[in-house]
Amino acid sequence: MPIRQLSETMINQIAAGEVIERPASVVKELVENALDAGASRVEVVTAGGGLSLIRVTDDGSGIPERELALAVARHCTSKLSDDIHDIRSLGFRGEALPSIGSVARLSIRSRTASGDAAAEIGIEGGRVSAVKPAAANRGTTVEVRDLFFATPARLKFMKGERAESSATSDIVKRIAIAFPAVRFTLAGSDRSTLELPATNDTTEGRLARVAQVMGKDFPDNAIAIDATRDGVHLAGHVSIPSYTRANALQQYAYVNGRPVRDKLIAGAIRGAFADVLPRDRHAVTVLFLSLDPAIVDVNVHPAKADVRFRDPGLVRGLIVGAIREALAGAGIRAATSGAAGMMAAFRPGASPYHPGPANGDRSYEAAYRASSDFDPAHSSQRPLDMAHSEARPRSGGFAENDQAAFDTGPLASADARAGIAEPAEALLGMVLGAARAQVHENYIVAQTRDSLVIVDQHAAHERLVYEALKNALHARAVPSQMLLLPEIVDLPEEDAERLAMHSETLAKFGLGIERFGPGAVAVRETPSMLGETNVQQLVRDLADEIADNDTVDTLKERLDRIAATMACHGSVRSGRLLKAEEMNALLRQMEATPGSGTCNHGRPTYIELKLADIERLFGRR
Repeated sequence: MPIRQLSETMINQIAAGEVIERPASVVKELVENALDAGASRVEVVTAGGGLSLIRVTDDGSGIPERELALAVARHCTSKLSDDIHDIRSLGFRGEALPSIGSVARLSIRSRTASGDAAAEIGIEGGRVSAVKPAAANRGTTVEVRDLFFATPARLKFMKGERAESSATSDIVKRIAIAFPAVRFTLAGSDRSTLELPATNDTTEGRLARVAQVMGKDFPDNAIAIDATRDGVHLAGHVSIPSYTRANALQQYAYVNGRPVRDKLIAGAIRGAFADVLPRDRHAVTVLFLSLDPAIVDVNVHPAKADVRFRDPGLVRGLIVGAIREALAGAGIRAATSGAAGMMAAFRPGASPYHPGPANGDRSYEAAYRASSDFDPAHSSQRPLDMAHSEARPRSGGFAENDQAAFDTGPLASADARAGIAEPAEALLGMVLGAARAQVHENYIVAQTRDSLVIVDQHAAHERLVYEALKNALHARAVPSQMLLLPEIVDLPEEDAERLAMHSETLAKFGLGIERFGPGAVAVRETPSMLGETNVQQLVRDLADEIADNDTVDTLKERLDRIAATMACHGSVRSGRLLKAEEMNALLRQMEATPGSGTCNHGRPTYIELKLADIERLFGRR
């Protein structure tokens, strides 16, 4: 087939295949255009999951009538200067509108602040109609109908209406977090209405917008982040270690206000929380990176979802360091979800009643059985054993046998008391308060001025031992063991070169390597803590990580995992009785140790129940 020039419609449809993946992609492009136009109010309406209808209305600056035809032409934009590296807007390619118009029925109605009237233009399957007068308020309304009608094969790859609606909601929420001063509305026949009132572009305003999107629990379980390194500024909030999710969908990242799903940022977040979260749990984060547009390339993905940093090591180090420093500085905090779960468990009716041995054959169900006719034997006010009164003679006295129905066994008592005397006032003012008792040989009950604290002694001590081991491990060079025969590892030349460049850092962790001819390294020493290990696999894993992130955290994480195992076996075991002094000493160590709110496996080490919540359980509030 000879080489030929493709038609304009075919070119636009190819571009649409890259940019317009699904209805949510259309919403993203149109909302970004509205924000670039300076809108303070953005309204999105959808139908049929966005395949039937998408309408985006804003109160931005609008498009002059003479520029409407250019707005729907390829590679026409008002957002880009002559420098491709100086991108300060969300959109810049000028591809979205013509791409959408090539696969759908598109209409644009717009009016500027100085315009006497509005104007409208339409595109249907790539065919552009003439500009005509219209009636509209200031701003722009873009309406997309019958998405992918011109490319029916694409419709076969769409998911259900509910899934497409959910993806659109996620896109709007993701963008809304970065623009708290803008009011967003998402409505339609295929969804419940989502309204996000405008706040302001301050730290408090951003957190209020985050609460609108992620729920009111997040601000109560979040730690503020604010750090700068070499011209790169990081701000936002991350969750405390005991407040997690089962997936990473609630990790929001922004680069110069642009929402991104970047592998480097996701890896940095995972690395920062590696010590305090289990592998199947994920932190909740909202992070804003601000840096010179010249040192970040946003033109590496058709949908602008990925970015490329000139110095990825700087960005990763900033994120990991800032989060770890914030976690250490935040002290010990328990997630509010733990108290909420405890409250739910304590509420009447939370657990069904199961008759025990002391109840014999009695049943309380008859006491609550409805009856149309009054019958003393079935009355809700009858004595407990009236139903059996015919079966056996009534005994005299105070019916001790009947009282046995309430005797479910001896009351649970504390295994160890923390002293009869009242605790010192100073201890009550501490974060974890004063130890009052130890129950079930594993849980320390402590009291503060306004709360009750329950501590898992094994999990808490496990974290304390782990942190002590880790600090001792990294305070000096890790002891190494010399191999009887050096292990030769064959690698691609570029991987061998990267490992050689990091040889000094690896030596601090006990791994001695050196070049061994082209495309190979010789391993002469390995960390003593690893014992017998697969040297070939270890070196290849390190080479892969250096290629991806320019770090050698794989080796450090392996050593930390060994320290975690040692801490688990060397900590206070469940079932050990503790004296009052030991319990209080454990509480004080927890308060002084960063990350002690969770154990090495990510489980919470303590739960706090506020006095106000306890009073609500008893109807005092």
